[in-house]
Amino acid sequence: MAKLIYSGITSLDGYIADAEGNFDWSMPDEEVHAFVNDLTRPIGTYLFGRRMYEVMVVWEELADDPELPAVEQDFARIWQNADKTVYSTTLETVPSARTRIERSFDPEEIRRMKASAERDLVVAGAELAAHALRAGLVDECHLLVSPVMVGGGKRFLPDGVRMQFELLEERRFGNGVVFLRYRTAGGAVTGS
Repeated sequence: MAKLIYSGITSLDGYIADAEGNFDWSMPDEEVHAFVNDLTRPIGTYLFGRRMYEVMVVWEELADDPELPAVEQDFARIWQNADKTVYSTTLETVPSARTRIERSFDPEEIRRMKASAERDLVVAGAELAAHALRAGLVDECHLLVSPVMVGGGKRFLPDGVRMQFELLEERRFGNGVVFLRYRTAGGAVTGS
């Protein structure tokens, strides 16, 4: 059975974007980007909310951009080679290949996807991940923690969910970023 992984870059105080929606502070340097490429290379399917998809879809056209560093061209090819599911009630079409739209998040469908997939799945985007965490679907969390506090904004982890995690891996990078890989050790418990 494939794993469902929640992966993202977060500030030290737990945000993926600041109060104005900015995330420029989270842009990885070459060392971190190469690590992210290796981390995502085996992923078979990305699950996106609409907003995260709209941020990421730029990679659809960048693989052949000679102006991009090789590490970014590599990431663009990884993006292009993965299947993508976008959860949206408003999108009518998507500009990327290997992409389908789902109108609602169905935990049972995600369980079926995990059971039949040959490669792991990644849920990207805090709101969609909150649904997956509350449903007890997430098997691992991968955090790249940036050495910055942004003071508020969009949280990486949802409020109102309690879970236990087991640390599987950690890695420090030269720019101060720390990678943390956790396995969920208990089902989601909502409420405080």
